[in-house]
Amino acid sequence: MQWGSSAFVLAVVFFSTHAYADPVQKSEDIVKFFAGAADLGKSRGICVGTEEECKSKAKDAPAEKSSLDMLINFGLDSAELNATARSELDQFATALKDQRLSTFSFVVEGYTDATGTVHYNEGLSQRRAQSVAAYLTASGIEATRINPIGMGEKNPRSPNPYDPANRRVEMRIKTQ
Repeated sequence: MQWGSSAFVLAVVFFSTHAYADPVQKSEDIVKFFAGAADLGKSRGICVGTEEECKSKAKDAPAEKSSLDMLINFGLDSAELNATARSELDQFATALKDQRLSTFSFVVEGYTDATGTVHYNEGLSQRRAQSVAAYLTASGIEATRINPIGMGEKNPRSPNPYDPANRRVEMRIKTQ
């Protein structure tokens, strides 16, 4: 099966203000999202009408969802998973055990904000990714399906390099 060059993202964002343990995403939502990754892309068609009519039809089409966000507490300068993080990852592990996702492998990318040196943040981001991978493995997911890597401060979610939203882990379908 070929997944193409675009990676589908499950962003696991670590916010310090999210304090309850109810998961944002349910396992079935996660399964449906990633199971759709096998689609060959948007269908193509020909619009018959004026240029303006065709443009307005394109605007009315529903936007395609490109990511899932799972809000998870993750303390500053920490790779420890709290109750909310574990609850979210339990849902993700349940989804990965579903038959529809049983052939998928994931890259777990850890990120940091700009607090600390580049070298320190690379190590912290690796520890965050490994923490998530270890939790998923302990939840029954085969270690060969999870590849944790640290990305440091690269690809911030927020333009403010110190924003807690940049302290996160993203899980992508492994395409190669």
